[in-house]
Amino acid sequence: MKKITGLVLSLFAGTMLYGQTRAQNPEASQITALQRQIAGMQHQFDALDKTIDDLTWSQRLGDAVLVDKVIITGPPPAVIKNPTGQGAKNPVRFSAYVFIPSRIDPSKKYPLLVLPHGGVHSNFNTAYAHIIKELTAQEYVVIAPDYRGSTGYGQGFYQLIDYGGLEVEDTKSCRDYMLQNYDFIDKKRVGILGWSHGGMITLLNLFNYPSDYAVGYAGVPVSDLIARMGYKGQSYRDAYSADYHLGKSADQNVEEYRKRSPAWNAQKLQTPLLIHTNTNDEDVNVLEVEHLIKSLKAEGKKFDYEIYKEAPGGHTFNRIDSYGAKESRMKIYDFLAQYLKPNKKFKDVKELIEASYFPKQGK
Repeated sequence: MKKITGLVLSLFAGTMLYGQTRAQNPEASQITALQRQIAGMQHQFDALDKTIDDLTWSQRLGDAVLVDKVIITGPPPAVIKNPTGQGAKNPVRFSAYVFIPSRIDPSKKYPLLVLPHGGVHSNFNTAYAHIIKELTAQEYVVIAPDYRGSTGYGQGFYQLIDYGGLEVEDTKSCRDYMLQNYDFIDKKRVGILGWSHGGMITLLNLFNYPSDYAVGYAGVPVSDLIARMGYKGQSYRDAYSADYHLGKSADQNVEEYRKRSPAWNAQKLQTPLLIHTNTNDEDVNVLEVEHLIKSLKAEGKKFDYEIYKEAPGGHTFNRIDSYGAKESRMKIYDFLAQYLKPNKKFKDVKELIEASYFPKQGK
């Protein structure tokens, strides 16, 4: 407690002394170093949270689902400070969760779903447990990457973020890993789905690798980074222009922000796609997704979408546990099933609910 109190007082002192030169205040450099140390401690706390959360997967899923955490590789870092350094251009290692229904027959074939998590800096965690239950109850195999920039793996990994860039490649690497390592995956029945930032990664995977996915779902997807920089606050914009992030603000490099925005790449869509958005979304303003929808229509693309009107839950409206959320997820599962043909597709919301509590009772 004394250490924490001391840190807080030091931070307060740093705020009071901010703006003074080191010549006027020789303690300023010490305060800056302390602030960096505290920022590093946050990554340690995130790693601890991650470890604890990982331990609860088996508790949340029971013995109906086999859970594994694997380490695979994606492309080398987007920014390499010392290209001639030892191992500087090595592929980036990252973790991914593999969920396999325990009752499957390995001699048969099963569909695969790739599920990238949401959040600019976040991770895949047990908040998705109910969705994993629902997917595996239908006998989908699922892989969920903690792609570069995810939290819980230290500051270095956090700062590897390549928003709308190599995160997409990491996610594609998960798809390739599953097809190379699990013979019971049907190569022709691979889909991808995600919400928010995960929805953006979903869209960019579909756009960049149209022949590698049979179907995709994007929920409340980040769709237009240029518009997003306009309606978000300055601290949000500053995060993107950090030297380890995109490096420049949207006004300094509008083309780069456009390249990473699904709404500005709608001409690439070739894969069946369902999009959901919500008019009272407090994170991804509906105007972003509306721009995406209009762009897809302008390009003459065939896709499905629904704009929910003031659905309870805002940004997470169809990821929560309400009945309305489950009805919306049934629409997702019905859409995916058209192309992925799961062995135990839900008939209705009743079966979806039962799968969460009686996952071993299949048909």
